[in-house]
Amino acid sequence: MALEDDIGILMQAPLFSLLDRDALRLVAFASESRTLRAGDTLFRKGDRSDGGYVVSRGAIALDVPDDGSPTAFIAGPGSLIGQAALFTRIERPATATAREPSTVIRVSPSLMRRVLEEFPAAAAAMHEAMAQDLTRLTRSLEHVRQKLIAIDGEEIPVSRGEEE
Repeated sequence: MALEDDIGILMQAPLFSLLDRDALRLVAFASESRTLRAGDTLFRKGDRSDGGYVVSRGAIALDVPDDGSPTAFIAGPGSLIGQAALFTRIERPATATAREPSTVIRVSPSLMRRVLEEFPAAAAAMHEAMAQDLTRLTRSLEHVRQKLIAIDGEEIPVSRGEEE
């Protein structure tokens, strides 16, 4: 894929859309593309991460359980898989498998560090966006907690194994 095509795909991913054109050019130039056939595994649940992936073509299924239950999520073009893996090495929480012939752009943590060092405004924008996401998640979890309290009464019961 041409550099401009990769920049266009990266711009579709919400986190990367916060980068200016020069930062996107660096990411597109320094990242690597990987082509997968239908059924190829990008990574397995429990693997140590090697970066985040932006789907540039095709569809990647993310399956959390290994029991054959329905796919948890399908990532299509412009989707970012493994946002946290852009910044640090983590254990993969799901298995990612190509549903059809697909291409992904891998962005390593070292590349992201370089981008954030060279483009501090991008670092600030990403920090703010991720902080807002975390705030929304925290509020949603608190809402769920309040509903559970309302269902169960004032106290959430302790399970038998936790009493001892």
